[in-house]
Amino acid sequence: MISHGKDIKVFTGNSNPELAKDIGDLLFRKLGDCACTHFADGECSVSVYDPVRGTDVFIVQSTCKPVNDSLMELLIMIDAMRRASAGRITAVIPYFGYARQDRKAKSRDPISAKLVANLITAAGADRVLTMDLHAAQIQGFFDIPVDNLYGAPLFAKHYLSIYGKNNDDIMVVSPDVGSTARARSFSMKLGCNMAIVDKRREKANQSEVMNIIGSVEGKTCILLDDMVDTAGSLCGAAKAIKEIGGAKEVYACATHGVLSGPAIERIENSCIKELLLLDTIPYPADKPKCEKIHYKSVANVFAEAIRRIYEEEPLSILFE
Repeated sequence: MISHGKDIKVFTGNSNPELAKDIGDLLFRKLGDCACTHFADGECSVSVYDPVRGTDVFIVQSTCKPVNDSLMELLIMIDAMRRASAGRITAVIPYFGYARQDRKAKSRDPISAKLVANLITAAGADRVLTMDLHAAQIQGFFDIPVDNLYGAPLFAKHYLSIYGKNNDDIMVVSPDVGSTARARSFSMKLGCNMAIVDKRREKANQSEVMNIIGSVEGKTCILLDDMVDTAGSLCGAAKAIKEIGGAKEVYACATHGVLSGPAIERIENSCIKELLLLDTIPYPADKPKCEKIHYKSVANVFAEAIRRIYEEEPLSILFE
């Protein structure tokens, strides 16, 4: 029995319309008719042209660059749907911005991820659907249900098709200690061993010393991370694996390709042979094309999650 909404309607803002269209196509739904524009002073303006009364509304909007504009578009779209009497509103946020500000690192720091969660809830969202939150505890910042999908199964399927399972020549590598749990789960899917890049600064004003925990000599290594921002940590880890660990080849994969600042240039000049990203964030329009960077689509995962949410079916199968 469907307890909310007489139909599905998918809307999108300006952050990732290509992904939203792919999701709509897989659901056999045309994107809802709306427009997100800006006034002369920069204020966000949203106009919804399709009726949504009693409808299950899914708003696909990554809060990526320009982060604040994308966030405001999402909040105003949620408010518009609520005031138009939508039956249920799900904020589909493939990339959740501000997720790195999930705790107080020093005195008087804000916890911006909690503030954003409060804003989304206050705007009128009934549910949030996202992927690979930078910190899993952010789910607890919301007072509404949050479904946090994983990108690792998509990467596992890709690499299993190339190298097969239980391949002794493959090694999964965590670029830092904080990503160890994610890398361990990924290595279990591939049936291979894992290593960790441990970096530390022994003295002030000295460069970081890299240590490799685990033997990667002669191995084909796959670095796994949740996001690539400026690519400094990823490229540094790849260099350490190659030069200190003696790895044969280094590949990398990450769910969110933020790719800000010198990221493209760093990846181009690194020893990484290929960086595989998911299309939760579109490739920066103002950056030159990098031949090392390739994308896999998450549209099918989100489309299936949306279908299951609408039909009140469990999402647990998508986490396996």
